[in-house]
Amino acid sequence: MAELTLEEAEAYVLGVCFKTGPSKRTGVETEWLVQDRHNPGLSISVDRLNAVLAPIEVADALPGGSRLTREPGGQLELSSPPALSLATCVETMAADLTVLRKVIEQANLTLVGRGLDPHREPPRVLDHPRYRAMESFFDREGPWGRDMMRRTASVQINLDSGEGSPGVGGYRSRWELAHRIGPVLVAAFANSPIRDGWPTGWLSARQHVWSRMDAGRTRPPRYHSDPRVAWTRYALDAQVMCIPGDPNGDWSAPPGLTFRAWLRGVPGLRPPTLADLDYHLSTLFPPVRPRGWLELRMVDAQSGDDWVVPTVLAATLLNDPVAADAAYAATEPFCPDAQRPVPSHDIWLRAARTGLDDQDLAKAARACFAAADSALAVPGTPADLRHVLTDFAERYTERGRSPAHDHLGALRRT
Repeated sequence: MAELTLEEAEAYVLGVCFKTGPSKRTGVETEWLVQDRHNPGLSISVDRLNAVLAPIEVADALPGGSRLTREPGGQLELSSPPALSLATCVETMAADLTVLRKVIEQANLTLVGRGLDPHREPPRVLDHPRYRAMESFFDREGPWGRDMMRRTASVQINLDSGEGSPGVGGYRSRWELAHRIGPVLVAAFANSPIRDGWPTGWLSARQHVWSRMDAGRTRPPRYHSDPRVAWTRYALDAQVMCIPGDPNGDWSAPPGLTFRAWLRGVPGLRPPTLADLDYHLSTLFPPVRPRGWLELRMVDAQSGDDWVVPTVLAATLLNDPVAADAAYAATEPFCPDAQRPVPSHDIWLRAARTGLDDQDLAKAARACFAAADSALAVPGTPADLRHVLTDFAERYTERGRSPAHDHLGALRRT
């Protein structure tokens, strides 16, 4: 494959990561911890999980066509195909989850929706060179990368980038709003306050884990009025995590090597190709990741069917113009600098540590839920979508609580 120049790399990132057009499609990815039903602290062997999943993976038995993949610590991820309506997206994921849960439960296992495994640190069960290189890369800065790889889970909401025009509905506006509501989503759905049986001091310890990792690939890009420019700079200035090669070899990259530096040439190292750039982009993990669409990655995994709530909330806030305006106004206190109208890193940390105990975040969350509820009140919207949103708000948001408080309360009782 031909060598890649800096100009070609910049043009490629600009072109493929923000595909513009009407915002019609919605997708969701649900990650799950897999635990033994009778002993949550028990490690689940690869052989046991392979035997359980064989009927689904061999027969392609998921009715909605969701893709089932595995994470390094044995977590499972279901990724729905993009749907042309929010209702279809939810129905598809619900149907496929029903099939997966049935297979899992028949084997005395259970899918657990929490942002961080509260009982154990599972071993890495995927031995692909990508994950060996990833683990080696993150080990340079401490244990946080291993925690992320092995014991975290999330709900990821996928929404179209938006149109090329300015204003509400344009990709610039949607990118900005996705970052503004990000801390609100972290706080409202915080669901990982416990580690190894003890409170961590963070309502979203999962988000805390992410905050301790390589900032150049896990924090939001530096603000720029054109997010395509911001993302291109971010991607090329991020350190290279792995260099694909021999399937049985070592994919580790030289320490400190950025993709931009690799493009300029490194003695003894082959020049990068377009395939290398594609692979590099897949190793970047900011809270909002452009992949031709916007992938919102900041929400802890949710118990039961509560994954529906952040999916409905985020999609409605970004896709309904009135709700978008209300969400923008509600998050104004987190963006006092008009030259940088997105939250600072400190706001993300506040959301992860204190959740809706923070009064500003609680007020913004209530406003966002109310805006989404009003948008869903129009005729033709499935009533169950609005119901799950209001039910969650009554249980948690209106009370200044998140699911993390349930786990802390249960821990105190025991």
